[in-house]
Amino acid sequence: MGIFTRVRDIISANLNAMLDKAEDPEKLIRLMIKEMEDTLVEIKASCAGAIAAKKKIERDCQTVETRAGQWGEKAQLAVDKGREDLAREALIQKRRYTERSAALQKERTECDALIRQYQEDITQLENKLGTVREKQRLLIQRHIHAQKRKRAQEDLRRLDSSEAFVRFEQFENRIERMEAEADLVNPGPSTESQLSEEFTRLEGDEEIEKELARLKATVEQKTAALPQD
Repeated sequence: MGIFTRVRDIISANLNAMLDKAEDPEKLIRLMIKEMEDTLVEIKASCAGAIAAKKKIERDCQTVETRAGQWGEKAQLAVDKGREDLAREALIQKRRYTERSAALQKERTECDALIRQYQEDITQLENKLGTVREKQRLLIQRHIHAQKRKRAQEDLRRLDSSEAFVRFEQFENRIERMEAEADLVNPGPSTESQLSEEFTRLEGDEEIEKELARLKATVEQKTAALPQD
């Protein structure tokens, strides 16, 4: 398991804990980015340390190999001089340095694998961090929009059931009652009075017609009484 994988599990656990507490999503995003940035710094530092350790191993390995070669030369010299006892001791020293060199080679191989793992974790984390940063602005905007919609819906529900809305309806009903009372205080002409006025006008019109007929009859009588030429 890579270092980033372990750290990612830790971050995920922290975020899940915050989600359970209903924390602000914007705060969660910022926290996630901050933790990823801090993790990236730590992994890069660890990778740099591993690279430095590899360089030291390579230097030690070169020193050990040099020493093994020197003891090999001494063994050859002792054999040339007929000193097998010294040659045997020299070979023992050479074997010790050779074994140390093999151990250092193994450490360097393990260090190479660790560095590759660090580099993979760094690349993966940088890609994740870039993706989160790209989405951060959009996610925050969506969260703000969702908050506004939520507040608007809450305001509408509160208005529907609020005392102010009930009082408004009561005030509207009161105005309607006042208008009705005003109509009772100053009522308009009734249907009966309107009919009486109509019949009065009809009776007045009939008297006028009778008077006009009498005037016309008088004129006709005077005309008939005049001598004819």
